[in-house]
Order: sequence, then structure tokens, then C-alpha cells
Amino acid sequence: MIAHLERPAGPAPGGRRLLADLGPGYLANGLIGFIFSATGPVAIILAVGTRGGLTQAELASWVFGVFFINGLLTLAMSWRYRMPLGFAWTIPGTVLVGPALQHLSFAEVVGAFYATSAVVLLMGLSGWVKRFMQALPMPIVMGMVAGVFLRFGLDLVRALHSDVGIAGPMVIAFLLLSAVPVLGRRLPPVIGALLAGALAIAMLGRIDTATLGSFALAQPLVQAPVWSVAAMVELVVPLAITVLVVQNGQGVAVLKAAGHQPPVNTIAAVCGIGAALSAAVGAVSTCLTGPTNALLTSSGERHRHYIGALCFGTFGVLFGLMAPTFTGLMLAAPAEFIMVLGGLAMLRVLQGAFLASFGGKFSLGALISLLVTVADISLLNIGAAFWGLVAGFAVSWLMEKGDFVAAARG
Repeated sequence: MIAHLERPAGPAPGGRRLLADLGPGYLANGLIGFIFSATGPVAIILAVGTRGGLTQAELASWVFGVFFINGLLTLAMSWRYRMPLGFAWTIPGTVLVGPALQHLSFAEVVGAFYATSAVVLLMGLSGWVKRFMQALPMPIVMGMVAGVFLRFGLDLVRALHSDVGIAGPMVIAFLLLSAVPVLGRRLPPVIGALLAGALAIAMLGRIDTATLGSFALAQPLVQAPVWSVAAMVELVVPLAITVLVVQNGQGVAVLKAAGHQPPVNTIAAVCGIGAALSAAVGAVSTCLTGPTNALLTSSGERHRHYIGALCFGTFGVLFGLMAPTFTGLMLAAPAEFIMVLGGLAMLRVLQGAFLASFGGKFSLGALISLLVTVADISLLNIGAAFWGLVAGFAVSWLMEKGDFVAAARG
């Protein structure tokens, strides 16, 4: 079965190559990707876990797992394949776990995590994942990606309205550095926005100083699974779909749009392994993250994008080791700071997603995929992004048959 796993195209970069490829822009992309992961998505874990009755120790172990384990996977895969392969955890899957914790024990949920890891691993080893991805027209996939990423652009506008004192300086700094290339080469626009926002927060006294100075190392808890038919039926298939189709689909589409050729089957197999390791400490399943990989490929030369992923993975490992400390610090920042940072970093990516969706064939299917995804209505415990792909493909199959014929001819 390992015959379906894609091999690296060349040797892994050595020390000299790594030093030659280093650059402030790539390190900035990795830092922004890490900040994105360590704020809003962490808040989702804390909210879901708290409502589900998890203890503080169980929550800290969950955060440790999704950062430390996926950080190591990111470092290993990005270095070996010399491309940005940022692994994280399935956010839709985390949301799915919330209702399950209302009537299932955490041990039963962990059992479902283990079962999901086996399904994802087998799908990767079988080669079915790559064949499925190839059958989906890329404009329809990018329509779903545009629908998912659109909220980052909308959050940027909302943040300007709700807190112009923080958002205004960030946007001004970004536009100035983007409009004047000489300045932008010395200080990447997104990092300029980050610094301007940090300065505004400090001047306005908008950070909780009680979180400063505290330090604690993570103490992961090994979770014993309980095998429950109810948990398997409710969680395994939806979790596997969110990993393989929704999350990995986003990540693969983003990387292809940036000119990379990601190893689809190998990624799925690694997600299965990562999901099993994460389940051991009570953490939700691993996936190839869409938003973070979009940030990692948002600027710079394609062959140096992997540097941002190595930076992201390094921060992830450190965050996992010091999860209690860093979580408090990140969540102490105003929400608008993160909203603007993510929105500015996603602007070019969002523009590229729209161009890939509506620049040629399958444009009606791409539009339907976008609309269903933006509507954000889940069905059968499966999120809107999956149904966006289903609806977009169905409409194109019915109304854009000529595009399928043209695509088949090459």
C-alpha cells in the first residue's frame, strides 16, 4: 500500500541551503501563521472543552497535542519535501466534538479520535485520496476556499468599524509599506501592521497585565479510549470528511494555487499518524491546514516558502511545551488585533482564490460552492464547506458538461 505514497522530488535541504533560503519575509509569514493558530482556534478549543466539562489539565493537554505533535510533523514534512506543509488540527472537527461531549464521555470521544486516525491513514495508503482530489475541478474547490477565507476579509472591515484605534494604525502601516516597495522590502507589510498594532495596544493600555510574567510548562495527560458504537457513528465519518475533504482539500488547493505539488496521499497518511498521536493526549485529529498554508505562501519566492513552514513548526513545538503560558498571553490581546492581522495577511490569498474560481471553466459550480460555504449551514454533523463542494460539483455536472469534456481532453 505504501506504493501510493509520493516520494520527495529531491534531497532535503542541508544547512547551507537553509541559510541561503532564510529571509525576513518568510519568517514573518511563519510568525503570522503561528499567531493565527494560537489565538482564535485556541479559543475554540477552550470554549468547546469548557462546555463539555473538561478539566483545565485536560484542556492544557489538548492544546499541547495540537501544537507540539503537529509542529513536529510540520518540521519533518516541510524539510523533507522542501515545500510548506503546515499541519494543525481540524477546527470544524473541534466544533463537531462540542455537541458530542454533551452526551458522551471524553474517553468515548477519544476512542472516536483513534478510529478516525485509522480511517484517514488507510485512505492515504490506498491512494483513494489523490484520485478523489483529481476528480474535483479546481475552480469548484477554490470556490469553497474563497468562501472559507472570505470571513477573514469581512473581519478586517468589521474590526475597522469596531476598534479603529487599533485597526486603523495597522491598516495604514500595511498600505504604506505595500505602496512603497523600498520600505516593504526592508519591513514586510504584515510585520509592519503587527508592530503598529502592538504599539497601539501598548499606548492605549489594552492588554491585561495580569497575564504577563506567568510561566508554566505543559503536563500532557495520556487518555485511555473507550470504544463506543454511539461515538463511532456520530463522530468518525464526519471527522474523517472534515480532515480529508474540507481541511486537506483547502490546504492542497492553496498550495497548488501557489505553484506547489503537494504529496496528497502522503499528507493523508501523515494526518492519520498525527491523529493517533494526538488522540493519545486527548487532542482532535490532525489535518493539512488551509488558512495557515495560505499565510505561508502569501509572499516571496516559491522555492523558499518552506522556510515559513519551518518557522511555524518551531513556534508550534515551543507553544505546545509552554501551552499554559502562551495561551494566556495570546488571548490577552484584543480580538480586533487578530482580526486585522489575519485579514491583511489573507488579502492576496483571497484575491487569488476568486481569480482561480471565476477565471475560466466551472464558474457556475464555483459560485454555488462559494455561496453554500458562505451560508455556513451544517447538515448531518458535517460542515458547510463539504456541502459547498457537493453542491458545486452537482450543479456543474448538470449545467457545465462541456467544461468536464474540455477538462478530460486536457
